[in-house]
Amino acid sequence: MKKKIIFFLLISGLSFSQQKSLTIKDLPPKSEDTVFPVISYAVNPRVENKINTFLQVDQLEYIPGSSENPFKLVSTGKTSYSNYVYFYSWEKLETPKNILSLALDGEASGAYPEGFSIWKNFDLRTGNFINAKDLFQSGSVKTVENLIQKSIKKEVGDFLAQLKSEKNPSEEVADQIAIYEDCFMDFTLEDIEYRFSKDKLTFVAGRCSNHAMRALDDLGSHVVEFPYKQLEKYWSPYAKNLLSDSEKTDRTSFSNKLYKGKIDGKYPITVLIGKVYQDGSFSAKYWYDKTKKLIEWNGNIKGNHISIIENDYYSEETNQWIFRALVEAELKGNTIVGTWQDYKTKKYLKLELEEL
Repeated sequence: MKKKIIFFLLISGLSFSQQKSLTIKDLPPKSEDTVFPVISYAVNPRVENKINTFLQVDQLEYIPGSSENPFKLVSTGKTSYSNYVYFYSWEKLETPKNILSLALDGEASGAYPEGFSIWKNFDLRTGNFINAKDLFQSGSVKTVENLIQKSIKKEVGDFLAQLKSEKNPSEEVADQIAIYEDCFMDFTLEDIEYRFSKDKLTFVAGRCSNHAMRALDDLGSHVVEFPYKQLEKYWSPYAKNLLSDSEKTDRTSFSNKLYKGKIDGKYPITVLIGKVYQDGSFSAKYWYDKTKKLIEWNGNIKGNHISIIENDYYSEETNQWIFRALVEAELKGNTIVGTWQDYKTKKYLKLELEEL
């Protein structure tokens, strides 16, 4: 009995130490438009590196360790999506001990300025981004999506009924009715924001209005909350271990993973896989560790086979992208093995990657 007590105290002390070891500061150079988190995690530098790499590559299109200002692309509108992006604040949410949930607020300016709130969730045992679909048994994903959709449809339906009950509706009310009658509400776990808190999982779906009609949209984003207990019967083994503070890790999906390896056995590269959609399509970014310049990949995964196109440039003459390389590979456990083919020379180089 005494040994069990000592073991419990040791584990409890380790858990407390792990939480205390996680600190978050502002990524320099900080300004009123560049308030962005960077984590320190002394008990697991590998996890620290993975989370910071994911956040900075995904949100800033910046590779940690590059010599340039991390905010250069987003603050000058030179990102791959040609938007100016400003980050105004971040917050660490209170969660179970295995989870880091970060809230980021800012504004993106393309044709119009648009404020945003996003949440990024990480497994502190591995440093991996937490995919919503990985939290649920494969046979329960559709059920959970239906619960989310049902809640949103009720919110919109109730508000529509209220608007339509007005006897002499103004032109503004008529416009509102049109917005909500035409609202997209069939959100899936692949296209919805989510965040963890101490005792519940919250999904945040996009609003019904476009930018031009936003002022008329009284509902705004749709927030759907589920206490963890309500979702217990749908959890995957991964989610059960994640939420119960277990140190046991489980294999998760291909989406949002970091890989490291080599091309031709001698050119070290790092790859960040993006979100994988229902049809198997995904985008990715990779860089040679020596030059640290982002290169875009557009891929598709079917079963365990991965096909990727690496574009070189867009030809105004032919109105099409000119390929730089083609990748054909197999996903084998936590590795990717295949070939990187130079499109011009047709030369094949071996590609070997391992999940970080």
